[in-house]
Amino acid sequence: MASLINEVLSNAAAIAKGMSITLVEMMSPTVTEDYPDAPPKFQERFRGVHELQRDEHGLEKCVACFLCAAACPTQCIYIEAAENTEKTRISGGERYASVYNIDYSRCIFCGYCVEACPTDAITHGHGFEIASYNTSTLVYRKEQMLVQIAPGVKPPVVHEPVAAGGH
Repeated sequence: MASLINEVLSNAAAIAKGMSITLVEMMSPTVTEDYPDAPPKFQERFRGVHELQRDEHGLEKCVACFLCAAACPTQCIYIEAAENTEKTRISGGERYASVYNIDYSRCIFCGYCVEACPTDAITHGHGFEIASYNTSTLVYRKEQMLVQIAPGVKPPVVHEPVAAGGH
């Protein structure tokens, strides 16, 4: 009989504790975001749309090592490499990514690509508005992800190849 009374009292105490937590939460103020009227506030570690970074000279940091594509569990990163030449210098390494695509219909924003990058070329930005009715618009190209060249930095010179027979 005593164990039954102890069990009833312990259950009543658990219910009272749960109800007190519920009452405290009900009385606390509600936090409401004013989005889209006001910009949202993100934590520094927020994983948004990827950005391809540049170095202090305006060159792309990506050296087309393919480590980000290898680390991606969903295989949503596609890269084509090209060689840097004396006339055309796109990145600081021997190669650069002539094509760098990320398919956001497949990306899970895990951050493995950012961790795998040895040159810190790919990072997560704070962009998040990428919803679309057309999945073909969810394939972001290198030009969409490259950060702008910093003011005062001379952009890298790209020489177009001369057609055969031309001067």
